[in-house]
Amino acid sequence: MDGDPAVESELDSFSLTFPLPYRVAFIVVLAVWGWGLNLHYLYLLKIDVPALIRYPGRPSPHHPPHHRSVYRLASVLSSVFGFSLVVFWLFTRRNPHLVLAWDWLPLTYLVVLLAIMAVPLPRTAGLPHAGRVRLRSTLRRITLGGIAESKDGKFGDILLADVLTSYAKVLGDLYVALCMFLRPGGSATAHPDRGCGGTFFVPMILALPSLIRLRQCLIEYGRVRRGPIGGSAGWGGQHLANALKYSTAFPVVILSALQRNWAPGSTAVYRLWVTACLVNSLYSFYWDVAKDWDLTLFSRARNDREHPYGLRRTLRLGPPRLYYGVIALDLVLRCTWSLKLSPHLDRVADFESSIFVVELLEVVRRWVWIFFRVETEWIRNNTPAVGFGVDDILLGDFQGKYQDED
Repeated sequence: MDGDPAVESELDSFSLTFPLPYRVAFIVVLAVWGWGLNLHYLYLLKIDVPALIRYPGRPSPHHPPHHRSVYRLASVLSSVFGFSLVVFWLFTRRNPHLVLAWDWLPLTYLVVLLAIMAVPLPRTAGLPHAGRVRLRSTLRRITLGGIAESKDGKFGDILLADVLTSYAKVLGDLYVALCMFLRPGGSATAHPDRGCGGTFFVPMILALPSLIRLRQCLIEYGRVRRGPIGGSAGWGGQHLANALKYSTAFPVVILSALQRNWAPGSTAVYRLWVTACLVNSLYSFYWDVAKDWDLTLFSRARNDREHPYGLRRTLRLGPPRLYYGVIALDLVLRCTWSLKLSPHLDRVADFESSIFVVELLEVVRRWVWIFFRVETEWIRNNTPAVGFGVDDILLGDFQGKYQDED
């Protein structure tokens, strides 16, 4: 059980088996599999995701679809991950001293993972080439807060930047693992010390993905303001409202850092943190349902007889009960922080296994969100009756820079 007093001073039981660097790697590999499943299921529904993100399509129906290339990459990453983890188990045997001494092995896997994703490997390596090139170029652009024009793949930039917001805690854990490894006498596989760099750097890392999306929203607002007055995009107010949504993440990060490092027993800070979490969660939930998925649950049109209550006319992913279930799931997973409000669950929420499960659930929530966000964008661009929103992408011919069979 997590919190075993026999090893708590050095390692908790969960970290003996699944150290922090492996947890980070596992969630990253899981994301690759998740993207493959997104592409696969939407492909079966005839929703052309590559066209939406301006990724080159296959030159002929005889070429394998894109999700197979993603599966191939995920299989390679999983095989190396499994081999590394089994070797780690065989040589450490849950011995705390050996687990601490073998911290270089999971870090080596993280280096391999980064190399596979980031290093321009030759096509003969058998890994998808065009997809990794596109990923690197998109990451470079959005890391600086940039966003492509619609004709160059704006929707892909938005999707990736939104995914990064769900990986903020995972990125923070990666920094903590590296910090523990580099400090004198430290080990990346020790019990995670989230105070290592936690005063400034970890909060900055947690806030960075939201800052990226906020800047993208402001860029889009600027584009609208520079456009023709009275155009179909309006005056750009929705972009400002979206920017405001991402800005609600910053009080949560700041107040969490205050609780951990400067005012751990302050009732006032705790109440402000609860309020900030509630505002961020409910605002984000509203935006998921009303803006990202174009559902009518929060509008007067929810009672329209032309569609199921609170939904919309076109439902491509499944029956109405699926949408109702996903709405409920999204709300619940947006509020996992509320576990800390219960005096019975507060300590459990701080266990390493619980922290890992919460991070995993957020990644699952984002994976589900992608299905409905992509479906919504596809409907906007292919169903004239629905109309065009301010973030719509007008599909057209696109000559990609990275065309190959991946």
